[in-house]
Amino acid sequence: MDMPLKPFDFAQAVARAGLTGLGQPASPAVDGPPGGFSQVFQQALHNVSQSQQSAQALQREVSLDNPQVSLEETMVAMQRANIGFQAAMQVRNRLVQAYSDIMNMQV
Repeated sequence: MDMPLKPFDFAQAVARAGLTGLGQPASPAVDGPPGGFSQVFQQALHNVSQSQQSAQALQREVSLDNPQVSLEETMVAMQRANIGFQAAMQVRNRLVQAYSDIMNMQV
C-alpha cells in the first residue's frame, strides 16, 4: 500500500507556529498572547468550580429523594469534580514549586 507524501513547506510551518524565518516570535508579546496561560488557567478553575457545584446540586437532589436523579449519576459527577479538583491542586503545587525554585536561584 503506497501512501503519497506531501512536500514539507517549512515557511508555512514556521508561520503557523507564529515564528519568523529566524525562529523568533513574529510579534513580541509584552503581557502574553490573548488567551494565554492565565486565561486558560482561570477557565480551567471555573470549569472545576462548575463541576463541583453541579455535583453538590445532584447530591442535594438525591438526599431529597428526587426520583429523576440517579445515585449512579451523582456518584460519577462527584468523582469528576474530585478528579478535576485534584488536578487543579497538582497544577497549583507545581506552580508554587516552580516559583519557589526561581526565587531561590542565585543571580
